[in-house]
Amino acid sequence: MPPSESDLEHPAFARIPPWVQQKLSAKAVETIKKVHHWMETEVIPAEPILKAQISQPEKRWKTPPIMKELREKAKKEGLFNLFLPKSFGDLSPGLTNLEYSCCAEIMGKVYWGAMTMNCHAPDTGNMELMAKYCNEEQKEKWLMPVLRGEKFSAYSMTEPDRATSDATNINCRITRDPKDPNWLVINGRKFYGNCIWGEDLGFYILMACSDPENPNPWKRHTTVIVPKDTPGLKMVRNLTVMGYDWAPEGHGEYLYTNARIPAENIILGEGRAFEIAQGRLGPGRIHHCMRLLGQTERAYELALIRATDQRKKPRGKLIGEFDSNIERLASMRLQLDSMRLVVMNAADTMDLKGNKAGRYAIAQSKILVPQACADIIDECMQMHGGAGVTQLYPLPEMWTYARFVRLADGPDAAHRHQVGRDELKKAGKVKEQHDAYQRRYKELCQKWGVDEETFL
Repeated sequence: MPPSESDLEHPAFARIPPWVQQKLSAKAVETIKKVHHWMETEVIPAEPILKAQISQPEKRWKTPPIMKELREKAKKEGLFNLFLPKSFGDLSPGLTNLEYSCCAEIMGKVYWGAMTMNCHAPDTGNMELMAKYCNEEQKEKWLMPVLRGEKFSAYSMTEPDRATSDATNINCRITRDPKDPNWLVINGRKFYGNCIWGEDLGFYILMACSDPENPNPWKRHTTVIVPKDTPGLKMVRNLTVMGYDWAPEGHGEYLYTNARIPAENIILGEGRAFEIAQGRLGPGRIHHCMRLLGQTERAYELALIRATDQRKKPRGKLIGEFDSNIERLASMRLQLDSMRLVVMNAADTMDLKGNKAGRYAIAQSKILVPQACADIIDECMQMHGGAGVTQLYPLPEMWTYARFVRLADGPDAAHRHQVGRDELKKAGKVKEQHDAYQRRYKELCQKWGVDEETFL
């Protein structure tokens, strides 16, 4: 039964297109309303409090008290783990990817808003991965603490010494301990993955090479769970992104030196890392894009406020009274609404046909959204003048996150390349179609007594 008109008058649905509104279940409508209320009353007003708490050097890498309080409250209010799709059975809250996209955009208004609901990266992708591929013992030991919000997890795939946008180049090695095959030994370097300093971080999900001589490059790698306190695992340094350390989760550079883990920590089986990675990265890429839309909507809201600020009148006019800014605001509005359609189409395609079939729509989102969001936020900063690039506004951090997502879960250049290759595969059928036009044209020339001309 579609939602009623009165249900959809709520501000949470102001930007959701009608074709999406009609696909929302009653449960989804109520959940979207709750997420909206949560963000408006609990998260956005608390943003300066969290920043103040993590600004204290001795508490920089500890989960802020306000975050712990919000996570406990969100769990009690039924706002935890909303991202898990229906296919995960009892673990899922029952939302489709399309329904969750409406929630995720609202969460994205604050970078850490999704974390209050246990819907943040990389834990969303890791939880989906573990729910889908781990055995029952692994789920109980590793998945359930993350689902309950007791621990955070990290994902470790990128390497500084290899072009790992082509993941077949991943070189960090996993070998069986020759003295005890029930143990694995890991050696290599990794980039990214949450900082080991985070007090609530529990483990890393690591993708590494276990069979380098396998003739099939897609069968050479294995995915394992590495506890953060594993001997031989060392974080070399925190990796800043555009100067931000992104505490308290952050990113790190890691060195594995004869790090030993039990073989029971292998997920799904040896040589099956690529199967796992594809199952993880599809939804993760969409989640980033969903949250980016919410973040960019907030940047746009700030631009609207700036455009109508009575205190700011260069040459006696409001910023929003200049034609260039009126057109700028219109262009940003159109871009935002267009991107939302792209992302929601990807989410709906995943619901209807599965993640694999939705690959093209997912790639569309990953290519278009981060770049466009960065451009829009840049324009919003410009409208704020010099203050727009300072800590007085969240805009610089918003822009940095959007810029980072062009690389996260695979650089957009790789996705463009994939889309382009897929399009070129269609050229043969397109040529046949145009040859048919040519033949039919010649038939029509004969029928109507028209001289044939070049027809391309």
